[in-house]
Amino acid sequence: MEMHHHDIAIWGSWQLAPEILLPLFLLTYLYLRLPKSSVTKRQRGFFFAGILSALTVIVTPIGARAMDYFSLHMVQHITLMMLTGPLLVLGTPNSFRPTNNLFKMVTHPTASWLTYAALMMGVHLPVPHKFIMDNPWAHTFLEVPLYLLLPYFFYFNLLDQSLINRRISPALSVISLFLMMVPETLTGFFIYTAPKSLYENMYSLNDQRQGGSFMWAGAMIIDTVWMSFAVYHWIKSEEQKSRDIDAEIAAGDVK
Repeated sequence: MEMHHHDIAIWGSWQLAPEILLPLFLLTYLYLRLPKSSVTKRQRGFFFAGILSALTVIVTPIGARAMDYFSLHMVQHITLMMLTGPLLVLGTPNSFRPTNNLFKMVTHPTASWLTYAALMMGVHLPVPHKFIMDNPWAHTFLEVPLYLLLPYFFYFNLLDQSLINRRISPALSVISLFLMMVPETLTGFFIYTAPKSLYENMYSLNDQRQGGSFMWAGAMIIDTVWMSFAVYHWIKSEEQKSRDIDAEIAAGDVK
């Protein structure tokens, strides 16, 4: 199979990708229309950081050449799944409390964990990856949108700062994030240590190993950051429980 590798002006390649940009701009427009009182400055910062992270790997050469270089494809993958999704969750206003049954289903802690892990590993299996690379529409209209949606669903229960939308305890959030490190790092490890091309020589072996190293090392570093957030929220929730218990005891003494 012909190698997906072109040395022509990598860093001069940019794209508009309206099929992705338009939904992101619409989301940003709707976010800006929210009452200022419903969104904190910190949440706004997280939200716009999430949007910026997505734009960085979609319109730049990273996104424009992600079909040609496995390492760039992996950078896009890691950024959208491990940075953009969590940042958008942290930027979600406290007033966002969806009651839609479909949303509840896709954000179910177990279902969202499994679908996130399946996407993480599945798109890098030889057969699915070859299909995506041979069919650009699959990358544009299937893979990238899933990179944006599934991480949001997964992190929605884990990084909710207000503790309002959680469906699992803060302690289980830490455990869930820790367990997710297994498929993430193993995926990168096996790609990096593969003795030959996994994708019918679509990429050079060095490019493949570079992409694997990004996933292997990058996942551990980024996961550590989100786990620290989850641990912090866990500590804060325990402190709140202690205050509530103290208040109940004090109220009982007054009676």
